[in-house]
Order: sequence, then structure tokens, then C-alpha cells
Amino acid sequence: MDAEIKRVEPVPGAPALIRKNQLLIDAAGMEAVARWTTAVSEADGIFRIRLSPGVDVCELVTTLRDQGYLASPNHVLIGQPLYFGGPASRPFPAAPLAAPRTAPEPGESGVTVALADTGLAAHPWWQEHPWFLEQRREVAEVPDSDGDGELDGQAGHGTFIAGLVLRSAPGARVRPLRVLDGHGVGDEAGLLRVLARIRSEVPQVLNLSFGGHTFDDRPSPLVEAALAELPGTVVVACAGNTASDRPFWPAASTKVIAVGALDAAEEARAPFSAHGPWVDACARGEWLTSTFLRHGAFRGYARWSGTSFATAVVSGAIAAAARTRSPEDAAKCVLDPLGARQIPDLGVVVPAPG
Repeated sequence: MDAEIKRVEPVPGAPALIRKNQLLIDAAGMEAVARWTTAVSEADGIFRIRLSPGVDVCELVTTLRDQGYLASPNHVLIGQPLYFGGPASRPFPAAPLAAPRTAPEPGESGVTVALADTGLAAHPWWQEHPWFLEQRREVAEVPDSDGDGELDGQAGHGTFIAGLVLRSAPGARVRPLRVLDGHGVGDEAGLLRVLARIRSEVPQVLNLSFGGHTFDDRPSPLVEAALAELPGTVVVACAGNTASDRPFWPAASTKVIAVGALDAAEEARAPFSAHGPWVDACARGEWLTSTFLRHGAFRGYARWSGTSFATAVVSGAIAAAARTRSPEDAAKCVLDPLGARQIPDLGVVVPAPG
């Protein structure tokens, strides 16, 4: 595990991962934490505090919240392809897929799907599209960030998700935003930066194929406040590969559509998928084929499993429905319990693209 990542367990049996000695707080709480502060950085009104050695960040956050401040440990967030005992699963090379159409049909409005993920690589499906050419260089996928000659554990994760979205919503505009590194690791501070960045140009759909547990199994008040600033965006997040009903964040937020994974037959819960009354929808999460990097044995396509990818299927379905209606109405249409099959503790079934 990264030396900056710490496992905490204030409640026995309910561990969480945080950035060591880091606390997040807004400007109103800065004076309240001054005596424990050794360093400060700020982005979009959120302050990341480096605490003095020996301070229990979880206890301090609990005290600050009781005093009415918006505070949180800097929780670690991780992409959710299927685990095989390591930080990420292994994708497998796949045969090419036919590209979806590239432009909206007449009468359809353009739909933007923001992908907060590992970035986006050039790919024949979109490398000539204006929305890809205008992307900033820093959001490009990096196959081998640590220089060990091997594909990083979750390199290609964002590119894989983009293909799934476009298969369900041909003609959509994809906006990549990097919040995870090539090993699929990010944190709450990075998520807050992304949520602040898109406020100036809100997408119709925001896909978050990552998450984690919080130290108290409650939502971060900072993330909840940031989500409330996106009233025109439908936020879709993965329920996690925990095989449990423990809330997984940000998916478990009432402001977010939480997505679990079905097996390859789309009949039953995939054994790795989280589940529970907080899960709103589910889609196939086993052995999906999509766009990928060109690296080693991979020639631009792969097969992969995880709630990360079920989430992309649901995001794509909502984006497709949003071509002719508001994002909120599109989500209601896709998740209409009267018009679709439901599975207890997994929600409404959303079919994967053919």
C-alpha cells in the first residue's frame, strides 16, 4: 500500500482508507483547525490541511462536524474493475468492435457525458472528433506511469468506460477529467476539484466509476455540498466490488444513482457486486468488451469486469435518453420501475448495448 494511505477502523469491522494526516475543510473552519495545522493547500475554496503528527483525523473530524463545520478526512477512492486480490483486475485483449455513429441525429440535442477517471487515450472511434481534439493534454491516459515496463493496473480504465458510454449513446460528447492515477487510485480532494471544475460548464451526465468507504459510513458533507451545486447534472456512480451491503461512496448518496453489476447473462447479481437498498440500478458487469489502449497484446480493445463498467452502461443509457428530454427526465425514464425489471437490492435492470 502507498505510504501516504492509511487504513482506519473507528468502528470495528468497518475499515476505510484515508490519506495520512490530511483533513479537508472549507474556509469557515480554518480557524478551528489552526493549532493542528502544519501545512495548507487550497483549491476552489476547499482547504487540504496537513495535520501535526499524532492527531487522530477521524476524531478531529467528528468534533468539527459536531461544531457545525464541513470537514472530512481525505478519503481514498479507487476504481472498481473486478478485483483478483490486488489493486485492480486484469483486462484481456479482445477483437475489434464496430464503431458507433459519431454525430447526433437530426432533432437530437448534443449530450455531454463527463468521465471522471484515469483519462482518455486516442482511439479510432473518436481520435478525429472535435470533442477529443480539444481536450487538454493532461487528461491523456498514461499506460506505464511508474516506468516498470508493465501496463499500470488500471491504465485504460477511462478509455474502456468511454467506449461503453458511446455504444449506448452514439453521438454523445465525452469530457474526460482525471481523478484517478494509472493504478486506479484517487481521493476525495481530487473528486472535489472535479466537481468544482464542471460547475462552469455542467454536463448532462457525470460518470464516477470509483469510490470507497467512509470512516463513519456517512456521506462526506463536502462532497454532498459539491453535488448540490450540480442541479442540472445526473450523477451516476459504481456501487463497488465489495460483495456486501455496506454503503459505498459517493454512490450511496441520495444525490447519486448507485449502480451494481449483473452477471454476463444479465439475470442475477454478479458475485462481486455490492448490493442493498441504497443501490438504484444494475447492468451487466461481467465480461464486457470495449475500447482500450494499444499496448503489448492489446490492439485497442479489451474485455473487463466490474461495477465500474456496469455504471458506464447506465450512464450511456441515460445520455441516450437525454437527447430528447432533460437529464432528470431521462434518468426517470431509464429507471422507471413500472417499465423495467427490478432485482431486490440491485434496483432497476438496464440492458447492456448489443
